[in-house]
Amino acid sequence: MAIHRFLTIRHASMVGATRGFSRYPSTPSSGSPGAVTPMGATGTTAVTLLEVIRALAGSSVETIERGKTIFFPGDPAERVYLLRRGAVRLSRVYESGEEITVALLRENSLFGVLSLLTGQRSDRFYHAIAFTRVEMVTAPATSVRRAIEQDASVGLLLLQGLSSRILQTETMIETLTHRDMSSRLVSFLLVLCRDFGVPGAEGITIDLRLSHQAIAEAIGSTRVTITRLLGDLRNDGLVQIDRKKITVFDPIALAKRFS
Repeated sequence: MAIHRFLTIRHASMVGATRGFSRYPSTPSSGSPGAVTPMGATGTTAVTLLEVIRALAGSSVETIERGKTIFFPGDPAERVYLLRRGAVRLSRVYESGEEITVALLRENSLFGVLSLLTGQRSDRFYHAIAFTRVEMVTAPATSVRRAIEQDASVGLLLLQGLSSRILQTETMIETLTHRDMSSRLVSFLLVLCRDFGVPGAEGITIDLRLSHQAIAEAIGSTRVTITRLLGDLRNDGLVQIDRKKITVFDPIALAKRFS
């Protein structure tokens, strides 16, 4: 379950006296995060996915305000996106009108790559919404495909980015499997601590300004329910809420309380 996975990640991050909670996965001691050495290179120069996409023909930087749609299901899949700042919510809309969150993407996440996988013009499968104000670097899918054909290392970078996306989706699905809404909320908070958490003297502060309504929409609840459950967590001394920023005093204690 998501809580167990969080505890495993949290335990690994605390091994060693100089190591603490980190919102990012560990990286090799040399090179940049998410970097690979281009094919035919000597091994002294590595490029990142951001650098690759920025250099492509037709690339651009886009800023989207919180709550705005990036693309709808059914829209033509013509561009690939790399999230530079903020958070993006990917959701699936069903015929009944129910909308289920499948991933909450953090900085340096890649999305909108379906057209690259099918090799033909495709339509969007998900609804992508700016969960916060976001900044993205985007490029035409045709330019990305051409880059892959010219340099296999670009394909490796994209595969790494896509793998991270899949893990985020799996974690979110695990969160939503909790039938009890209090457990679902706790699981979601732990995911946010892992992906958006900033360590401080009091605990882990989620570096997002989250309204109760936004949380409710993300986990399939209601604002009234989330307000009540967060109030219970605060009264129990497990979290603190200040100006829509949530601090989890002890993620392990929170997880064990509701595991």
